[in-house]
Amino acid sequence: MKRQYLVVGAGLSGAVVARELAEAGHRVSVREARDHVAGNCHTERDAQTGVMVHRYGPHIFHTDDTEVWAYVNQFTRFRPYAHKVKAQARGQVYTLPMNLHTINQFFGLTLRPDEARAFLARQARSPTGPIASFEDQAVAWLGEDLYRTFFEGYTRKQWGRAPVDLPASILKRLPLRFNYDDRYFNHRFQAMPEQGYTAMVSRMLDHPLIDIRLNTPVRRSDVAGFDHVFCTAAIDAWFGHMLGHLGYRTLRFEEFHHDGDYQGCAVMNYPDPDCPFTRITEHKHFAPWEEHAQSVVYREYARDCAPGDTPFYPIRLLDEKALLSDYVALAERERNVSFLGRLGTYRYLDMDRCIREALDCARTHLAALADGAPLPVFSVAPI
Repeated sequence: MKRQYLVVGAGLSGAVVARELAEAGHRVSVREARDHVAGNCHTERDAQTGVMVHRYGPHIFHTDDTEVWAYVNQFTRFRPYAHKVKAQARGQVYTLPMNLHTINQFFGLTLRPDEARAFLARQARSPTGPIASFEDQAVAWLGEDLYRTFFEGYTRKQWGRAPVDLPASILKRLPLRFNYDDRYFNHRFQAMPEQGYTAMVSRMLDHPLIDIRLNTPVRRSDVAGFDHVFCTAAIDAWFGHMLGHLGYRTLRFEEFHHDGDYQGCAVMNYPDPDCPFTRITEHKHFAPWEEHAQSVVYREYARDCAPGDTPFYPIRLLDEKALLSDYVALAERERNVSFLGRLGTYRYLDMDRCIREALDCARTHLAALADGAPLPVFSVAPI
């Protein structure tokens, strides 16, 4: 029996689920509160310069998941792109993530890989107790000088909190290399969609069984008549924030145009504490196969998310995790509603992970439907 589904949100997670359901022969209504698809990875051409701009900040596709890579290539052509990041600190420009060049440049040395490992081991400060905070992890890993220069100020600006109040897991996501590899990511597949992410997501949603409505927020009371709902909107918003607001950081972008090349790279971080912004992104460098006489540049400023802001990064500190547990309990009691994606599960997820979880969610649901088994409603546990 064919069913009628509602997908709340037309970002990556919602688009993938909608496509999978439609390919299985079901009708899908997609409702999106914004005036565009693709969520925070929305891209569009700047009218003045022709540059493809990442309107909510840069998104770089990288993955080791061969199925996800094959999946996205059905909908667009990807061009090779190796993301490289620089940092302007204490009057110098360095390479990030930290590699052998960064270490040698910072300390004025010419260390080999084994010598650099031993050198940093001597720089490191052993904690007196278990490593619990971002600062504990950074100092135990890098020592005081590198931590204070590259991480302390940037972290305070990015998260609005002291590094001693942030979990060590934030830093563990960042690589430390003892070679001269200056690529930001290590994954096998690293690329950019030639026509941007919005074009890719639009093609995912281009199916005769998918109906899309933009500028259409959905409330919990609006879902009558659908057999099942896949919600990629914020889990606390779904419940009308009845228990309170989960914490997010948002970004403010200060956009300007520049004749020629402004900084010579896509991303320049500014970790110095007296600099008010976190980084500058120059968008034409995200499409190095194109040529543009002018440039579109963003300064990024981070702050706590207020009502009406676009959420970017879940804070996920102790208070938020406790509140999230309460919302998960509510979600598990919902009938015929599944939550997924960054906002639906209150996690920071890379794009390939969003796609993988959306594929798995849709397939698990369709398999249960075919077998006559109970339908999973909370497919991805967010805690």
